[in-house]
Amino acid sequence: INKIKFSLDDAENPPPFLGCFRDVFVGSHLVLPVAAPGDSDAQANITVGCSDKDKCDESPCQNRGRCVSQGWRSYMCECLRPYEGHNCSEEYITARFGNKDLDSFASFSLDDDPGDSMTVSMFIRTRQSSGLLLILANSTSQYLRLWVDEGRVKVQVNNFETLLGRSSISDGHFHLVTVKLEKMEAVLFQSAQIQDSVHIRPVHAHPGDLVFVGGLPDSRASASFGGYFKGCVQDLRVNSKRLQFYPIATPVESYRLQQLINIAQGCSSDNACAVNPCLNGGVCYSMWDDFICNCPPNTAGRRCEKVKWCELSPCPATAVCQPRSQGFDCLSNLTFRAESSILHYQSNGKIKRSLSSVSLSFRTRQNAATLLRAEKHSDYLTISVLDSKVVMELQANNSTRVIVQSQGPINDGEWHSVELSMENQILQTSRWIMVLDGDKEELSVSKAAARNLDFLKEGADIFLGGHNLEAGVNMSGCLGPVEIGGFSLPFHLDTEMNFPRPQEEQFARVNGNAALQYGCWGSSVCAPNPCTNQGVCEDLFDLHHCKCPSEWKGPLCQDPTDTCISSPCIYGNCTNQQGGFKCVCELGYSGDLCEMEVDMCQKSNCGEGATCIKGFQSYGCLCPQNKTGQHCELPQLPTSTCVGMRRNYNCYNGGNCSEAGGSCYCLPGFTGLW
Repeated sequence: INKIKFSLDDAENPPPFLGCFRDVFVGSHLVLPVAAPGDSDAQANITVGCSDKDKCDESPCQNRGRCVSQGWRSYMCECLRPYEGHNCSEEYITARFGNKDLDSFASFSLDDDPGDSMTVSMFIRTRQSSGLLLILANSTSQYLRLWVDEGRVKVQVNNFETLLGRSSISDGHFHLVTVKLEKMEAVLFQSAQIQDSVHIRPVHAHPGDLVFVGGLPDSRASASFGGYFKGCVQDLRVNSKRLQFYPIATPVESYRLQQLINIAQGCSSDNACAVNPCLNGGVCYSMWDDFICNCPPNTAGRRCEKVKWCELSPCPATAVCQPRSQGFDCLSNLTFRAESSILHYQSNGKIKRSLSSVSLSFRTRQNAATLLRAEKHSDYLTISVLDSKVVMELQANNSTRVIVQSQGPINDGEWHSVELSMENQILQTSRWIMVLDGDKEELSVSKAAARNLDFLKEGADIFLGGHNLEAGVNMSGCLGPVEIGGFSLPFHLDTEMNFPRPQEEQFARVNGNAALQYGCWGSSVCAPNPCTNQGVCEDLFDLHHCKCPSEWKGPLCQDPTDTCISSPCIYGNCTNQQGGFKCVCELGYSGDLCEMEVDMCQKSNCGEGATCIKGFQSYGCLCPQNKTGQHCELPQLPTSTCVGMRRNYNCYNGGNCSEAGGSCYCLPGFTGLW
């Protein structure tokens, strides 16, 4: 038997029949099932057969809604937020707050008692780091507050208990924010994940309480929470009851809207590119309440504000480009000689930063030289070499004169760096610290305090390499990069660069006619070669050293290593001495080279009238008749004791007989009693 299914969708009272008929006779005539003519309107929504197929198999629920079968050919859709309707096809209308930066807010009135437990939830989309989201208030107090603080949701209950989200919501995406108040506890959720919880006093909402969304009527009160909210709010609920800014077609239970100020439908975006935020030729692309800049290759940063100046090769070949926060500097070394020009600088008058430091590097062999001199009226700063040490002298704003001096000598021809800074930059006056070559363990500190260097910001003259060409203390050596308060004193003029430095705050050279020698070059100490005897000259920066062959020594290789190699001693032995040699003479010889024979009688002790008789390495005295003794120093006695001596009472071989005891004094070369 044929069966006919009836399906009437019109909602009438009573509802139409939903089901199947068969064998319907009227007056013995079969009425159903009978196919009606094609142009007849006697039948509607009738199909042949009686199918009981589950309607959920056809996936009638949209937007990821869950289909729930309700019996024969009937179903229900459980919709995900923010969708609504029989098939979840309708979306709650989003409210746009702060469109075109207008102050906007809405208010609703509670018309029932939410009970002991209350849940407030909504979808939020914003790029604002702060702003008021929602306030629940009665006639006496605001007992629930939600706002964005530094990109995170913050909740306050009863003006006391506070909850704070863990992650930021100001990323331009929708976030579901939920606050549950269950008797003695408050819990904050973001996208169903617990963020924070706190023990609270019970909260009681009553009919007539107001819900403010996006701000308060008083702008000053809104400012306490970061100002009016800028962004979008969708599907706002208190418990299961909606707070609709613009009602949807599907009837839902909602609280009554009281005020709607400067709130637009949808979640439109401000045109962030309208003000052309991209700099230096960047192309702006608009995003929701934001923009992105497509920057040229030589720029960087969110707005292309950071120009990669050094990629444009702005510096001459003698310098290295150094990026700065607002531009670049061309760094190089510079050779100064006493006869060279002194570099002169002045501020461009736009420096705003406080100047509380100086740094420079140098290389010299001078015992005294002026490295830097800055002055304005009675204020001055001097950094110099004095007695082979670095000395800073400062007097600013009529403060006490301050002197800082390094501990060790620095005139060794090596590179040295000096960093000078205030010990405490917060105070108006402070002691100054000097750090040499980065060694903070041996820093020097001034005994007195002085002010900073702000007198250099405008109208001051700054000199490098000296102060006065006639002063005789101008530098002879090299200077590396010099900075005051982090601002460079450029060695190059803007006309020497491919384009001028763009930074607003800077010191600039004011003397442009100096012929400078870039790089660090010492004096020509090896041309011509001062070393003799094939010695090799080594340039030690303004000082030479002779590397001598093995057989020569001395500063100029002028002295032989073995000074005795030529046997300079004629009658003596040669010994090497520091700086030369020494001859040790044989007996009977003297002189530097032992070249002279010694005359033994030249300094004899023979008495008056005696004759000196030279012998080998000695001498003898031949006495006259009235003298006797070894040196004829004794008188001849009248009574001779020599009577009876052989050979006419005389001693042999010219020996002299002494009356004292009758003994003989022999001539040199003879010995014996007689």
